Amino acid sequence: VRARRRLRRRRRRRPEQQEDEDPAEAVRRPNGQRHCSVRNVLQGVAQTRRRCPARHPLRAIAFDAVEFRQVGEALVVTAHELHQQKSEDAKLPDEAEYVLDMDVQLDENPGSLKMEKLAHRNIGLQEKQSSIRKESTIPETAPTPRKSYSLRLLSCRGDVSRNVINHPKVPKRNVSVEKELDCSEVAVTLQRAVSTVSNSDSLTQCEYAVHEIASACSNLGGGPNLGTWMSCPSFIQGLLEVTFTSKDDAVLESAILIMGELVLRNEVNRQIVLNADPQLEVFLRLLALRSNGLFLKATAVLYLMKPRAKQMLSMDWMPLVLHILECGDEVQLLSSLKCYPKIAAFYFLDQLLTGFDIDRNVENAKQMIALGGLDLLMSRLEVGDARESRICISLLTSCVQADGSCRYYLADNLKKEPLVQLLVGNQKKASAAALNLMSELTCLNRTCQTVEFLKELKNGGCLNTMQILLVYLQQAPPVQHPLAAVMLLQLDLLGDPLQYSVYRAEAIDAIMAALEHSSQSVKVQEQCARALLLLAGRFSSSGEPIAEAWLLKRAGVDGSLSESFRRTEIFKNKGARAEEEKVVEERLKKLALVLVKTGNKRFLAALSNCISDGIPALVRACLVTVAWMSSSLSPLHGCNTFQPLACSVLAVKLLDRLSYDTVMEERVLAALSLLNLVRHPECLEGLLPLKRDTTESLRDLADVTWTAKELLFACCR
Repeated sequence: VRARRRLRRRRRRRPEQQEDEDPAEAVRRPNGQRHCSVRNVLQGVAQTRRRCPARHPLRAIAFDAVEFRQVGEALVVTAHELHQQKSEDAKLPDEAEYVLDMDVQLDENPGSLKMEKLAHRNIGLQEKQSSIRKESTIPETAPTPRKSYSLRLLSCRGDVSRNVINHPKVPKRNVSVEKELDCSEVAVTLQRAVSTVSNSDSLTQCEYAVHEIASACSNLGGGPNLGTWMSCPSFIQGLLEVTFTSKDDAVLESAILIMGELVLRNEVNRQIVLNADPQLEVFLRLLALRSNGLFLKATAVLYLMKPRAKQMLSMDWMPLVLHILECGDEVQLLSSLKCYPKIAAFYFLDQLLTGFDIDRNVENAKQMIALGGLDLLMSRLEVGDARESRICISLLTSCVQADGSCRYYLADNLKKEPLVQLLVGNQKKASAAALNLMSELTCLNRTCQTVEFLKELKNGGCLNTMQILLVYLQQAPPVQHPLAAVMLLQLDLLGDPLQYSVYRAEAIDAIMAALEHSSQSVKVQEQCARALLLLAGRFSSSGEPIAEAWLLKRAGVDGSLSESFRRTEIFKNKGARAEEEKVVEERLKKLALVLVKTGNKRFLAALSNCISDGIPALVRACLVTVAWMSSSLSPLHGCNTFQPLACSVLAVKLLDRLSYDTVMEERVLAALSLLNLVRHPECLEGLLPLKRDTTESLRDLADVTWTAKELLFACCR
């Protein structure tokens, strides 16, 4: 029976063997036409077992080993073909895992391998393979130790430490094509959003479009077409309307960044924005926002547009700008540009304090002082760099000139060391601003306050102020020499005037040189006039020089006094007034002696030349200087050397100033100076006889001042 069964099986399989070659032979020819797979190998093994009769157990074990080697060779070939085809995410073939499992079983029980288990596992492999193809990723498992022949079967895996999974590389051309497609989509979105902002009346749609434009700007990275699409006036007008109307902080921030991008691109966009919002109402609204720091970003964009004072007419600007100055330390980024809101605040303050006419500038300065701007500027002066310090000093000077009463607050509370530090180095603008503020703070209506300020300036900090001023005097441009020399001389007068001082000699020499060469420049003449009035040392509470008014009052001309002078010269008690006058007289006498002793005839000659050739302001200042010096050094005060020297140099020029074509105040000052000089016998002889025109002028002047009567009486007896 068994023989007949075997015969029938052989007859049934002979046609199959003729049509299909042996699977084992296909395994041995990996480069053949048939596809070599583990599945074919397993089928071949099963058919071979069915054809072979029952064998001895030991022969069966040997037969199983041969079959197993065939399976291993099939695995190697299959893995090699899979590796050559560069399949994505190549993993360990399922058949290999199956063989490894069989390896372990052979080690444990070599004779227990059955074909039924092989067929069962083959079916499981098919199911597992189909399920894995459906999954996108396969989690990696920790490698398990293998035997030597097992590693040989898996030689296609290579080194474990190497990158065994090779992801497919996308050609660069395909990447560029994808980027071009993305950019084209962004461009279409941008054009649609720009059209929406330009034409739509719906706030919601415009807000969404603003978001899309901001996103497109960041994606395109500032492409050349970006500015062309957004530079149309209708879009800018619509963007400003959305910014003025929207209450969404995210929309406002996007709109601010878009405006910054537009302004940075070209000058035309800046002009379009300023023309669309001439009074900057949109930015006023943005600056009033105190949340999320939007006002700082808006400040940076507004600073890029450089608005002028005529566009900042609202009274709301000053408190907003001061708030920006207080909170503007954080750097704002616009594209690749860094903006400092505090620098923008300084620019806005400069426009508000100097960009209008005098009345509006004074009004803005007083508003700033009332809002606490002085303290804010002083704090910035102490911690800022040279640029910030220069701007702070210029703004403080504008406040002092607008409201002179703040001088006293600044003189008491301002730290002097930052002022002196700005005189060091080659920063001409900063040094000039510091020197100008120093001179303004000495214009106090109490001599004791002036002396106190000068002492703090001289001894403040660890700096040698006098040495720094001397070096600055030697290096500064000629227009700065008069003020620098006067400040150095006033600091030197705090010491002993009888001892020789290099600082004093250099200061007086610089003053004389400036007076001698003043005819070459009008600005130098103006600075010389101011320096001489600083030496006179009499000022009102608002800082106005009143030395001339004080001398005219002594000459009996009360009608020329201003109301400011009348009001500030009233002391609460006569004792305080007498004490102040005593301090002033002592200071003026000391100063006059120093000028005559060091400058001698050269100083008086310089004054004489300026009286004849100077501008009106300088002529008046020189007459005031001669008047107070002759009063302080008169024979009544025990000085008998000044009059003969002054008379020989100044008498002719003073007599010329008595003519009818001269201003009344100058005629009175000249008469007062001549009266002080003729009290010395040598001077009186030098004046006589008086010309007829001079006598008639004195008679006419006698109706105004008693000095003319006294002078006529002294010359006629």
